[in-house]
Amino acid sequence: MTAPMTEAAIATTVRRPWLLFALATVALWGVWGALSPLSAEHGFPDTLVYCVWALTMLPPALYILWRNGRALEHSPRAVAYGMAIGLLGAGGQMLLFHTLTVGPAYFVFPIISLSPVVTIALSFAFLRERTGWKGALGIVLALVALPMLDLSFGRGADGLGWFLQSLLIMLAWGVQAYFMRLANHTVRAESIFFYMTVAALLLAPVAMLMTDWSQPVNTGLDGPWMTAAIQLLNAIGALTLVYAFRHGKAIVVAPLTNAGAPLVTAVLALLFASVVPGTLKMVGLVLALVASLLLVLEPEPDAAQAAPEHGRPAPLP
Repeated sequence: MTAPMTEAAIATTVRRPWLLFALATVALWGVWGALSPLSAEHGFPDTLVYCVWALTMLPPALYILWRNGRALEHSPRAVAYGMAIGLLGAGGQMLLFHTLTVGPAYFVFPIISLSPVVTIALSFAFLRERTGWKGALGIVLALVALPMLDLSFGRGADGLGWFLQSLLIMLAWGVQAYFMRLANHTVRAESIFFYMTVAALLLAPVAMLMTDWSQPVNTGLDGPWMTAAIQLLNAIGALTLVYAFRHGKAIVVAPLTNAGAPLVTAVLALLFASVVPGTLKMVGLVLALVASLLLVLEPEPDAAQAAPEHGRPAPLP
């Protein structure tokens, strides 16, 4: 009896697909975060970066549908979930463009970085997700670290419009992650990501209208083409995030990916650009590292604990 039980315990610990997808998201978004400033530095505006990003969502969306040999789901539930997830994410990005023109980035980003708080609260209350002490401590440390990773000091801005807009972005991205987990109970990840792509493309004309065409736009290789290569990392990271939410708890996946990606970005900036973070950000990086380790080391629940509660449908294979 002892040997089979030991093997089962090892298998439970090793087979953690959510962790593989979450770490892939952290790596992809971390590299993307380090490279993304290059577009603006080479004269390609953020609004057009959005349009390019929306287009880069198409190749992975079409590939996974073809690779898995699964037809696109057309049920009202699939369309509603996928479009809601896509519009919440893309709409938050659209609002961020405007928010950064009226408010200080050093306050805006720490506020929106707390979006996992919304995801955790909703998942705790409505999906009844729970975790052990390591996971709980990791979540707390990640939530403390996230604002510190983006926080810098500077002159304030008049008015509170930017503050309310920042809260709306935080809410939109937090609810988006919650819906991503909820949708994965009944809709396949391939369909979710496809409708996310459609939603992103639908808002591309808005980004075009927001573009200041009076300024020169770089259309060379280091403009839209370099941007496409960088944003493809973002798009594939969004895909692996959908799969991470399919297999893992939102209360763990959300803080891990949101804290882990800036950590990778900071390490790359230190290695290749010799950019040394300030004291506050360094503390945030250490907390993010500890939080990520705790979330990774949190053991998986057994089959009984992982079973859906109160008749909630189990995740699709």
